[in-house]
Amino acid sequence: MGERVIRFALAAAVSIGLGATLLPSAASAQSLSDRFKSLFGGGSSDQDKPATPAAPQQLNDADAELTCPPVQIRSGASTYSVAANGKEAVGNDVKFLASITRTARQCNLNSGQITAKIGIQGRIIVGPQGAPPSIQVPLRVAVVQGGVGEKTIMTKAYTTTVQMDESGSVPFSLVAEDVVYPAPSPADNDNYIFYIGFDPQALKPEPKARAPHKKK
Repeated sequence: MGERVIRFALAAAVSIGLGATLLPSAASAQSLSDRFKSLFGGGSSDQDKPATPAAPQQLNDADAELTCPPVQIRSGASTYSVAANGKEAVGNDVKFLASITRTARQCNLNSGQITAKIGIQGRIIVGPQGAPPSIQVPLRVAVVQGGVGEKTIMTKAYTTTVQMDESGSVPFSLVAEDVVYPAPSPADNDNYIFYIGFDPQALKPEPKARAPHKKK
C-alpha cells in the first residue's frame, strides 16, 4: 500500500517576548531554512512570532482516526541556564539562558511505522557572566503514551551548536528527522504526545562498552 501521510504544518507555539528577531548568519543555520520553512510555514524571520495551533488533520482511509501527536514541552525542561564555575544559575552568576520559543511537527505513516520530524526553535540570551563564543544546546525528544501509567515509546537526545555574537541574543534551531515508532491503534492514538525539552545529560559522553571478559 502506498505511503500515507499525516501532516501538520504547525504545533502549539510558546512565546517569551524576546524582542526583535535576529536572522542566523552561520552557514549551518542557513542549511536548516528549507526544513523549517516546510515545518513552520515561513522563513526564519517568523521564528519568534506566536502561532495558532493547526487543526488536527486525519487520513481519508481506514486509518482516518490516526493523527500526528501534539508537541509539549516537558515540565521543568523549558529553559536551560549555565552559571559560572561553582555557582548556581541565578542572578548575576548566570552565563547564559536558553529558552524554547516555537515547535512544529510533521508525521508520515508508512507500513505500520510513523516517521516524525520535530522542529524546535529557541533563543539564547547572554547573562551577566558572559557566554562563551560557542554553545552546545542539549535537547531531548520523546514519544510518550500518556494516560494511567505513562509509557515512553522512544526517546533520543540531540545537540546543536550555536555561535554567539555581540547582540547578546541569538536564535537556535533543530529539526529531529529520525523520530520513528510503531503506529498506535486508533484507540491509543489520542494519548500519544511528543515531549521535548532541554536535557543537560545529552552533553555527557556515551559510556564506553565493556570489553568482553576473556575466559581463562
